[in-house]
Amino acid sequence: MINKVIGIWDEPVNSVNNFKNNIKHDNNTDINNNINSGNNTKAAFKPTLTTYIIDGKTGSKHSLLSGSGENVCKDGSKDAMIKRPAVLVLPGGGYAFTSPREAEPIALQFNEAGYHAFVLNYSVAPARHPQPLLDVSRAMCIIRENAEEWGIYPDKIAVCGFSAGGHLAACLGVHWDKQFLENVEGIEIGKNRPDALILCYPVITSGEYAHRGSFINLLGENPNSELLYEMSLEHHVSEKTPRAFIWHTFADAGVPVENSLLFAQALREKNIPFELHIYPEGVHGLSLAAEETSNGRPELVSPHVASWIRLCKEWLKLQFKM
Repeated sequence: MINKVIGIWDEPVNSVNNFKNNIKHDNNTDINNNINSGNNTKAAFKPTLTTYIIDGKTGSKHSLLSGSGENVCKDGSKDAMIKRPAVLVLPGGGYAFTSPREAEPIALQFNEAGYHAFVLNYSVAPARHPQPLLDVSRAMCIIRENAEEWGIYPDKIAVCGFSAGGHLAACLGVHWDKQFLENVEGIEIGKNRPDALILCYPVITSGEYAHRGSFINLLGENPNSELLYEMSLEHHVSEKTPRAFIWHTFADAGVPVENSLLFAQALREKNIPFELHIYPEGVHGLSLAAEETSNGRPELVSPHVASWIRLCKEWLKLQFKM
């Protein structure tokens, strides 16, 4: 496996100049205020994309991005290439951090199923919206720009998000063509659109069933109603939203199950197929619901809920006709 860490921007995301240079024509006052509010950190955070590219007959571009001089093809040839679909993983953490439990273990599961995988360490508080959406858009563009060299089908790239990472995945699914993204260097609208959504106990709504902490971290303490509506994703599903695999637990006390139900209902209204699993028991943040992601906490292990990853792989195989 080729496991490297790639910086997705040329400048730290907390750089005021980077924002002003990249978002050249954005007139949204709230977005600009949020951008400015994220610049007061002692050390600038740099979002990174970690690759989990299955070793063997992939491509050679990866060595150029990673700084390695070695060719990733076992036979040294660019022509001998096995193309595979890919999954971009977005860990959760309430837009306060990104959880390791929902990062590499998930990527390795998709590797096991024959998918290239990537994990995005995206911007969190004090960075505000739209920075996480910029990060995931840029990551998708990087993957597609290097699809030929990395042996990836450019039309078979899913995004998989957990909790707040599920919000970010769904946000990309509904807002990938937002006008302000057109003015960001390194993002090309269309290249940033995922081909499938995998939403694991996702934060979706800013309404009655909201996970308030996530929205405070993403939008600030007192966002206006217009911005809250924009980030309440059940209102923005359209015919251009990808198909989705969604799972949640009925007993989730952190992010109410209504978040998944609202998104599924919105997909249904737009006639977009989805697969939805509601498990009766289980706390929030189960990840794989297995020992390997439990950190020794028995409440994070559920053999029944652990079936989600197998079901997800089956669903993804059907979507990508593999």
